[in-house]
Amino acid sequence: MYVLFEEDGAFKTGHILSEADAALQVESSSGKRSKIKRSNCLYTFANPAPEALLTQAEALSQDIDLQFLWECAPQEEFDVEGLGADYFGHAPSALEKTTLLLRLHSAPVYFHRRGRGRYKPAPPEILAAALAALEKKQRQAALTQEWSDQMVAGALPAEVSELAVNLITRPDKNSQAWKALDAACATTRQTPERLLLSLGAWPHALALHKGRFLATHFPRGTHFNDVALTVVGQDLPLAEVQAYSVDDITTTEIDDALSVSTLPDGNMRVGIHIAAPGLAVTRDSDLDALARARMSTVYMPGEKIPMQPDAVIEAFSLDAGRPVPALSLYVTANPLTGEILGHESRLERVVVRENLRHNLLDEAFTEEALADTTQVLPYNDWIRPLWQLALALAKQREQVRGKPENNNRVEYSFYVDGDPNDPNTPVRILPRRRNAPLDRLVAEYMILANSTWGGLLASCGLPGIYRSQQMGRVRMSTQALPHEAIGVPQYAWCTSPLRRYVDLVNQWQLIAAIEHGVSAPLVAPFKPRDADLFAIIGGFEAQYVAWNDFQNNMERFWCLRWLQQQQITTCTATVLKEDLIRLNNAPLVARLAGLPQLGRGQQIELHITGADELALELEARYVSLLDAVVESEDIADERETNQAATTELEATEAPVATLATLKPQSSNTSAAVHPPLV
Repeated sequence: MYVLFEEDGAFKTGHILSEADAALQVESSSGKRSKIKRSNCLYTFANPAPEALLTQAEALSQDIDLQFLWECAPQEEFDVEGLGADYFGHAPSALEKTTLLLRLHSAPVYFHRRGRGRYKPAPPEILAAALAALEKKQRQAALTQEWSDQMVAGALPAEVSELAVNLITRPDKNSQAWKALDAACATTRQTPERLLLSLGAWPHALALHKGRFLATHFPRGTHFNDVALTVVGQDLPLAEVQAYSVDDITTTEIDDALSVSTLPDGNMRVGIHIAAPGLAVTRDSDLDALARARMSTVYMPGEKIPMQPDAVIEAFSLDAGRPVPALSLYVTANPLTGEILGHESRLERVVVRENLRHNLLDEAFTEEALADTTQVLPYNDWIRPLWQLALALAKQREQVRGKPENNNRVEYSFYVDGDPNDPNTPVRILPRRRNAPLDRLVAEYMILANSTWGGLLASCGLPGIYRSQQMGRVRMSTQALPHEAIGVPQYAWCTSPLRRYVDLVNQWQLIAAIEHGVSAPLVAPFKPRDADLFAIIGGFEAQYVAWNDFQNNMERFWCLRWLQQQQITTCTATVLKEDLIRLNNAPLVARLAGLPQLGRGQQIELHITGADELALELEARYVSLLDAVVESEDIADERETNQAATTELEATEAPVATLATLKPQSSNTSAAVHPPLV
């Protein structure tokens, strides 16, 4: 005797070996023996053979018309055997019962299950709605399959094209477009990005990279809503200084300028003048909301997305020839020892005499030229005393650090000579030494300002946003703690308020400290232990990393384009570790498959075969080993260079690539305005 039973939601058959009141011992056609509950049994039968029953019944059940069966079935609950007698006109055989059972079980739209072998027909109105929904689902499935087939065949459906960006940034995995794309990707064995790019959803990989970034971080566009800007600072006193700013030729947001004078006693008085948008962009204002939403200016070769609206930049950028509100730090120092004898902070208006540019002056302001006191340099009375004191300040910091800074690394400036959205636009990548005198000079005074103003906030009992490093741990906090890598007792970003939100927040606190002194905690925008400061720190760090990653990706893209435009097929590279290499003629790090086991710093020759602009990967093969070996300090690891060589080149806006912040398979680039988070 055989039995039909239900197990784990499926119908099965078996040969009965033994029976008890509550259970049966059965053997399947495969020889497997199992114990089943009697309550799971539907009925027993003698023929056909158990392995044939379900196969034959499944085939016969497809001939039963569901609509006719629904019309024939009683309106109340029924069992299969009773319906079988009415449907077949006689007591149904085991095969007929099983055929009817399988058909009823396969049609939950028509028949609702009420127990094992028992069903009830769906009410007419519910059946009509269910059939309509089923028909819609079938049409959608057919359309989804049609879209998928089109993509596999090399055509992009318009409906999928319209959602291309969302499909790779915020896909709705229940949508038809995603299901079609997912199926096409499975068939073609491609990622969604690569398949959509190959189908023309974007004209090129550059458009994909930018579109994905903008859709993720700027879904409403990069423009600013119209916000009224109140003119402020017109009644501030006018500083009697000869100030100059130093930036890259592409800079439009001039945050800082320097002035210097020699005092009768031989000491120097240096003025560090910082743009003061904090006078107009106040906490919780509409302008504050705009800046806080972005946290920092976004830089990429050839373009940028500013943190502040143009009206704020135009009003507070330290452009030459006009009085502009500024927050000034005047430091009196011994130029020989670098000892700070006193300092004073003021709110005033400053007229910058000229906006100097690295590109035009780096060749003139070399260390050799500055060391030759008989040589008259451009802006001689300004550059020489500032350089002398900068060297003394750097020496003091080195004594605190216990070792010299690694400033011998090469940086690169990117210049896109045309439309930055066209990958065929010519790109120039120009090397610069990080220890160029103008870079070091500006960096030294920015460090001085950030350290001094951080100390001023602490002395007034005001919270600020600091960066510290102790025992190798780098973090942001509201406490004035030492920064061992830079060699200062405290370090607060204060010198880029037009381009970085943390600096703007600290400027609000500094304005309160300057105007109210020790009573500043009573009136400052942020009081001690203000929870919003911690929220700003968390938001800034996350946003800053996202901006920096995008900048690195864009610089990596343009590196690959530069190699193509220059038709470079052979070049040398430095081994960083294992299969990780760095090109010697561009700021590009890549993994090289098939690289022999070589030592760190060894030089190799490569043959460049191509580039994957979507994955931002260089395609090359190893040619030979060269004799030269780069000194270890020139390829210092990421932690060492971040700690030792981060000199906060905040006064330079140009996207400058540095060999300090590289990650495996990512461009070794970092804009000077976006120094590593140390």
